[in-house]
Amino acid sequence: MSPALPDGDAAPDDGALPASVVAGADERAFGVYLHVPFCTVRCGYCDFNTYTATELGGGASQVSYAATAVREVALGARVLRDAGVPARPVSTVFVGGGTPTVLPPEDLVAMLRAVDDAWGLADDAEVTTEANPDSVTPESLAALAAGGFTRVSFGMQSAVPHVLRTLERTHDPARIPAVVRWARDAGLDVSLDLIYGTPGESLEDWRVSLEAALATGVDHVSAYALVVEQGTKMAAQVRRGELTLPDADDQAAKYELADDLLTQAGLGWYEVSNWARSAQHACRHNLAYWRGDDWWGVGPGAHSHVGGVRWWNVKHPRAYAARLDAGLSPAAGREVVDDEAAALERLMLHVRLADGMPLDELADDERGRVAGLVADGLLDGRTLLTARRLVLTRRGRLLADLVVRTLAGFGS
Repeated sequence: MSPALPDGDAAPDDGALPASVVAGADERAFGVYLHVPFCTVRCGYCDFNTYTATELGGGASQVSYAATAVREVALGARVLRDAGVPARPVSTVFVGGGTPTVLPPEDLVAMLRAVDDAWGLADDAEVTTEANPDSVTPESLAALAAGGFTRVSFGMQSAVPHVLRTLERTHDPARIPAVVRWARDAGLDVSLDLIYGTPGESLEDWRVSLEAALATGVDHVSAYALVVEQGTKMAAQVRRGELTLPDADDQAAKYELADDLLTQAGLGWYEVSNWARSAQHACRHNLAYWRGDDWWGVGPGAHSHVGGVRWWNVKHPRAYAARLDAGLSPAAGREVVDDEAAALERLMLHVRLADGMPLDELADDERGRVAGLVADGLLDGRTLLTARRLVLTRRGRLLADLVVRTLAGFGS
């Protein structure tokens, strides 16, 4: 079960945006997210807006999906043009899911070409697709690279068979070195995504996974703590006592081990859950989210943000296709982010980055709480003094949400 859409105002059927979105547009990068809502198997922990063939029912087709998404891209170009938003080339494209590579590579390339036709791709555009290790071949990866993709992010999750079984992942961990090699041979940059804290995973299991990822020589690794969302199959297994979640100390030990091994291998953290070999290997698309840039989200359930206006599409592929077939925007609702909410979001996101947040961006009452966080070892005092920036210590990264709540004055 995917999460419910947010509450918000009704979105106009034509997708029209308020005039306020124009302000400052020239100063913000513009990216595109393309959501592919299909998977061959639904993993028990997943609460993303994805569907297997048996869940879709009539009126929603993988075969016609790319053509449907292309119609939203064309609508997006018209909406931004009509709003007077200055034309900006697309700096990043991210195809996520679901499993985008369940679609044939020519469909993914067609979607990318539509983005290029609508807005133009920057000369140095980063173009990423997510993929499962068992959803690609040397030929499909070569086709993606030839079609303009520059990067692939594989959902490795673990190298340990019993952990993968608990997560209900279907790939053979022995396949990981091969798919990384195929992607690199095609000229693609490669990232591996890992999950720690699966029920039954030991610290040694986690070490095995980290070492297996590093053995491939990749230049980017994401490591996320497993979060079991209500409504998922795994949440029901935990509730029934079939699975036992690790405690906070276990999660912290695994994060620290990841940071140790990745750092020793030459990958530095640039966001709490992401490490890259250099700034050039960081995921620029995700950085755009964390820095509050603009993006258009294409697909069922996709979220967009342009000039302080945020909106989200209807969730089900059938409803999404029906609205576009009728010439309507697929947006289900939207909100205009006010100054107070924007400041809180900036705090929540910027603090998570390795380059931190300028002290001057804090309100006076927030600045008064900084000294206590330095004293508690959560913020780096030296960087605060020399660069006047808030940067998390490693302990602070483990408690990043507490840092944000403290600075914002929640619970104080």
